[in-house]
Amino acid sequence: MYAVFAGGGKVGRFIAADLLADGHEVAIIEPVVGRCDELLRDHDLLVLHGDATEVRYLQQARTERADVFVGTTGDDDANFVACQLALNTFGVPRAISRVNKPPNEELFARLGIEGVSTTSLISRLIREQLTVGELIHLYTLRGGKVNLVEIDIPPSTKGRLPRVSELALPEESVLVCLFRDEETIIPRGALRLHPGDQVIALTTPELEDTLREALLGPQR
Repeated sequence: MYAVFAGGGKVGRFIAADLLADGHEVAIIEPVVGRCDELLRDHDLLVLHGDATEVRYLQQARTERADVFVGTTGDDDANFVACQLALNTFGVPRAISRVNKPPNEELFARLGIEGVSTTSLISRLIREQLTVGELIHLYTLRGGKVNLVEIDIPPSTKGRLPRVSELALPEESVLVCLFRDEETIIPRGALRLHPGDQVIALTTPELEDTLREALLGPQR
């Protein structure tokens, strides 16, 4: 897999190193000279000194052959523009972006960009070829009999979402907590789910699909 990154700061460097360790090919476009030097010193990858919102640097990175484009800068506007260029000008099949301001996630989603606010989740989305909304394994307990999983409610979800008490959860599944913007919430019965919620749950492997459907509806 070939991944092109906009931004080589702490977030970009962490995710790129994770992908390189798995044998994937990575290119990073980074405007700060010192960061470029560090990346070239520490990793075996293509590093371009430039601005990923400019077409010429995306061309130099051979973005047209990328399997995924990743925006990891600290500027949502820059990530948005770079991802849009990758999708629309270079035909990259997939764009994932760090979202520094959670309210922007819905805008990114509407325009085909998978906006995520968690660095580790971005890394898993790329490596495991998942999309936002799919069930993600976090931890396995008791020899594989129980899994701790994460299911993200897509930010683009429309309509009024149910309360926890209204969910048809499998009998052997339980919601542990959910992350909403900067909050960590214990999901009691009266709590209503919101678009963008990250739901953490315990379930058995056999009931994972049922749990996902209870939260997100039937898979299309």
